[in-house]
Amino acid sequence: MAKISQRVSTVTRKTAETDITLTLGIDGRGTAQIDTGVPFFDHMLTLFAKHGLFDLTVKAKGDVEVDYHHTVEDVGLVLGQAFKEALGDKLGIKRYGFFLLPMDESLARIVVDVGGRPHLVYEATAPTMFVRDFNIVLVKEFCRAFSNALGCNLHVQLVYGEEPHHVAEAIFKGLARALDLATQIEPRAADQLPSTKGKI
Repeated sequence: MAKISQRVSTVTRKTAETDITLTLGIDGRGTAQIDTGVPFFDHMLTLFAKHGLFDLTVKAKGDVEVDYHHTVEDVGLVLGQAFKEALGDKLGIKRYGFFLLPMDESLARIVVDVGGRPHLVYEATAPTMFVRDFNIVLVKEFCRAFSNALGCNLHVQLVYGEEPHHVAEAIFKGLARALDLATQIEPRAADQLPSTKGKI
């Protein structure tokens, strides 16, 4: 009988700018129920859940009449915190993940180290940065908040790409795939931390 994973976390965050409740199941099937009030962001998070095989529920209410920035950034914070809590002591995780993700003319390279050291390197600029009224510069803000809250070293590079929807989609799908690899349990070392320091 397969072991039932308990790597699940629910996180809430309420400020004067946003009110967010998020539930994450790392060992899921890719199901998603997303409502952030930002349709394009909902689409990206749905793709993230599907391609990482994460079960993800997000209910967010933000001051979108002002800007999408607070909502996108704070969901990144809450999602990062949920991963951190769900991973617990991190025993047995593979820790590192990387993926090259093509989306039509775009290609994104994502590399992640879930080793407790937050750092973001982000190199992704498209000729046009807007999908309707969504500025894909906000993807960088999401990644920064996520990296800080999870405590991961995250490198995001657009190798090439033109169409902003494809650029953002390649990044979110690539991030999902890289995180799926990094958070998987290594059967040969399931009772060990993936570090010679003895702590991550």
